[in-house]
Amino acid sequence: RRAQAVLWPHYVLAWFEIFLRDAERLRFARRQVNRLPLGSGALAGSAFPFDREAMARELGFEEITRNSMDVAADRDFVLDYLFAAAMIMLHLSRLAEDWILYSSEEFGWLELGDEVTSGSSLMPQKKNPDSLELIRGKAGRVWGSLSSLYVTVKGLPMTYNRDLQEDKVPLFEAAEELNASLEMMKVVADSVRLRPEIATRAVEESWVVATDLAEALARKGVPFHRAHQLVGRLVLESVKAGKKPKDWTPETLAAFAPEFSPEMAALLDPAAGLATREVPGATGPKALAAALEAAAERLREFKP
Repeated sequence: RRAQAVLWPHYVLAWFEIFLRDAERLRFARRQVNRLPLGSGALAGSAFPFDREAMARELGFEEITRNSMDVAADRDFVLDYLFAAAMIMLHLSRLAEDWILYSSEEFGWLELGDEVTSGSSLMPQKKNPDSLELIRGKAGRVWGSLSSLYVTVKGLPMTYNRDLQEDKVPLFEAAEELNASLEMMKVVADSVRLRPEIATRAVEESWVVATDLAEALARKGVPFHRAHQLVGRLVLESVKAGKKPKDWTPETLAAFAPEFSPEMAALLDPAAGLATREVPGATGPKALAAALEAAAERLREFKP
């Protein structure tokens, strides 16, 4: 059964947090590669003295590398990028799965544009979420690139070994797949049309308000295990009788069990339950407005 109701911007902000962490991982990977290796030579360092710090400043590097043997052997910076790319693809795959489900006839909460879907060569009625399915599938290729380089470097001694030639293909292929997937997901997102009437109906016809009722009983002083039992029995009997939350009145709710007060019937409206969830990070309207403002500020302050 459905769990709890949230507002759509709360769902979007969850993805904001996820992708902001991805951006921070990319920023870390960039910082790892933004060090001047010039002067390291083959492994022992250069025999020709020059000011490496000045060279780094002139070429736009943040700093110089600190050990010539490490420079010759190191491919951590490639792995850092591949891990960041793999995490982004993992999250794109999860988002794609969400929207594949939400756009299906079984859900119908959103509709994908014709430009990112396709028909069937046999079934005339079909509208397939091809773009999202391809993004979901390509996540495996990027994770494969990460895994292949991990396996390549795991047993290498100091310093340079010819095995390291194998770092190019995983890196370039992963970057290509990542960039294409990000571009496609933007096209998909721009094409999405929300269907709030269907999502609202799904909420109103289910018992997503059950936790709100149990918490109201707990606030009244009813032990939560007892509140849990009461609401569970209410839901079970409602399902058996084909009753929806809106079918209960203050009088019938109070008659069901003495612990229910008539005013608790207001919580049978999902919007009333949302309004009780106003701690930072929650889905209540006030908390959500503050979260949206804070997210916009964090985005403005973020430096790649």
